[in-house]
Amino acid sequence: MNHLPALTTLTLLAGLLTGFRTTAPTKKPNIVIVMADQWRAQDLGYAGNWEVITPNLDKLAGEAVNARYCVASVPVCAPSRASMLTGQHAHTHGVFYNDRPLRNEAVTLAEICQQAGYQTGFIGKWHINGGLAKDFGPGRLAPIPVERRQGFDYWRALECTHDYNNSPYYNEVNKRFVWQQYDAISQTDSAIGFMTQKRNAPFLLVLAWGPPHDPYQTAPKEYRQKYANRPLSLRPNVPIKDTTEARRALRGYYAHINALDDCIGRLQAALKGANLDENTIFVFTSDHGDMLYSQGQTNKQKPWDESIRIPMLVKYPAGLGKKGRTMDVPMTLTDVMPTLLSLSNQPIPASVEGRDYASLLRNPRASRPDDAALIACVVPFHQWNYGRGGREYRGLRTSRYTYVRDLNGPWLLYDNATDPNQLINLVNTPKLAQTQRQLNDLLTRRLRETNDSFSPGNVYMDKWRYPWATIDSVGNPYYK
Repeated sequence: MNHLPALTTLTLLAGLLTGFRTTAPTKKPNIVIVMADQWRAQDLGYAGNWEVITPNLDKLAGEAVNARYCVASVPVCAPSRASMLTGQHAHTHGVFYNDRPLRNEAVTLAEICQQAGYQTGFIGKWHINGGLAKDFGPGRLAPIPVERRQGFDYWRALECTHDYNNSPYYNEVNKRFVWQQYDAISQTDSAIGFMTQKRNAPFLLVLAWGPPHDPYQTAPKEYRQKYANRPLSLRPNVPIKDTTEARRALRGYYAHINALDDCIGRLQAALKGANLDENTIFVFTSDHGDMLYSQGQTNKQKPWDESIRIPMLVKYPAGLGKKGRTMDVPMTLTDVMPTLLSLSNQPIPASVEGRDYASLLRNPRASRPDDAALIACVVPFHQWNYGRGGREYRGLRTSRYTYVRDLNGPWLLYDNATDPNQLINLVNTPKLAQTQRQLNDLLTRRLRETNDSFSPGNVYMDKWRYPWATIDSVGNPYYK
């Protein structure tokens, strides 16, 4: 196993060049990735939820490709971010557990873009620096060394905080500042400044907001007031006993979303005002969703749609046209890096395991039965640790079915076409016996193709020499 810091990535890039898959070069577009934290795919106007106010994202969807079956393969913060930047599966890059480090050897999207002459910038929540200490808390507020920034030059970032109204960050020389207001608004200001500065080179910008992740009652007052007295509907899979808490959480969650939607509007207006819109690939997504009391569950890591499904809008007028459309072939955050490199006519390194979806974004087709996104929990931790019912699993999300195995065998099977709220688990029922066999065979094949042994969590913890935290983020002891 590689150990941090070891070899620098730049020394490895030349050796990887011979393994690149390339496309014909043209004028390179700018790339902007906006990643929210804990925003599930269902909660947008264009996705059918008209109780949450998202006019700017609804407009964006009308101009973008909506990959409506995009999922977070390992639906929790750090693994998703590491997979998006490396195009690798979590068991490959090693960040399958929050607050553990993405190795310097990883080849990232930013490093490839740097090699192509891009100016790179990162603003907001980083959450892939981590460390090997049991107590991860102090590391979340510590500055991140230059050599650990994985190819990003412009730097206005912090490892992790959810105190959105008192949110610190560090600049390129690790001078500490505090965002002057609700951090996503100030971070958007910084993003607009970066995007619209005069330059002779293309740019890559990742803007990573902390909201709408809980705490859910901390959005600016004007947004919270919009939902304070509104009778919100709940998903049918929220138990009756949880309805009061679910509505309270939903009001705050929607307030965060409403604030972020306004930020999206400002970003889009800034690109258009600077005549950058046509040749900019603009991606909006999230790192995972939130159960929000569906199935009687909260938070993430779980295999249900509220946890795994995330928004994915890709707008690129010069390369994808200006008319919005949907893509039904499932994809994951692991596919983002190769897809963006392909769309921007850059080489895709041989280290990448994700799939290039550029051709499907240009010409979407109907989903086939063997089109499936892998989902996994390599090691359950924090809010879903073993003591709270967490379990290792591997599964598939197709455009129709969800199939999941845990270490004991088949666990979940849903027909999402007839049961979109996943109320009836059909695993091991005669009704879907043939479908289950086909999905099980497909999952086995995909695990083999991705070199995933599907072992107990301690095997991966030992392999990467990760300590089990003494307590988790909500104060509960682990079993080790």
